[in-house]
Amino acid sequence: MSRNLTIFISIAVLIVAITLAWFLFFRGPGPIKNYPPANPSGEIVAFGDSLVEGVGSTEGKDLVSLLSAELGKPIINFGRSGDTTESALNRTQEIFKEVSNPKVAIILLGGNDFLRKVPKEETFKNLGIIIDEFQKRGAVVLLLGIRGGVLSDSFEEEFEIIQKTYQTAYVPNVLKGLLGDSRYMYDSIHPNSAGYQKIAEKVVPTLKMLSE
Repeated sequence: MSRNLTIFISIAVLIVAITLAWFLFFRGPGPIKNYPPANPSGEIVAFGDSLVEGVGSTEGKDLVSLLSAELGKPIINFGRSGDTTESALNRTQEIFKEVSNPKVAIILLGGNDFLRKVPKEETFKNLGIIIDEFQKRGAVVLLLGIRGGVLSDSFEEEFEIIQKTYQTAYVPNVLKGLLGDSRYMYDSIHPNSAGYQKIAEKVVPTLKMLSE
C-alpha cells in the first residue's frame, strides 16, 4: 500500500470518527426543546428528591455542587428528600416564584415513587407535567433517569418515551454501576461523595453543552 493511499485512508477514518462523535454526543437522540436556550442569561436549576438534595454526601460534594464547580456557574438546588413526583409537582409553583427565568432545569425524580409503589403511569404523568411547566418558561430540560426495579427495570422504557415526547436532553439510569457497591454508596439508595462524583461525570458533558 502506497504512502499516499495510507494517508488518505487515515484521513477518511478520522472524518468518519469525528462525524459519528458529533452525532452521538452533540446531536443526541433527537431535537431538544428550547435549545439553544431561550433564556441565555437565566438560572440553572436542579429539581428533584434526596439525590438532588445530596443526602449521603459530605459538604460541597453533593451532585449539584459538583456540577456547579465543573460549569463554573451557580446552580440553584431545589432538591427535597422524600419527594415523589406528586409532591414535587405540588411545589413547582412555589419554585417559579423564586425562579422566573430558568435557562436549564435538571430534573431527577421517580425513585421514591418506586419505593412507595406508586403506579408508573401516575409517576410519568406527573413527571411530564413537571417537564412541561419548566419548558413553558423557556427552560431546556435535562432529564436524569433512575432505575425502577431490582431484577428488572420497569422505568427504562418509560423514561425513553417521556424523553422523546417532551424532547428533553437525557442521561439514563444515573445510579448504574453504583448500587450495591460500598465504594460509592452511603446506604442502599443514596450515593456517598464518590458516588455523586461518578454521577456528575455522566451528567457534565451534556450539561455543559446545554448551558453554553
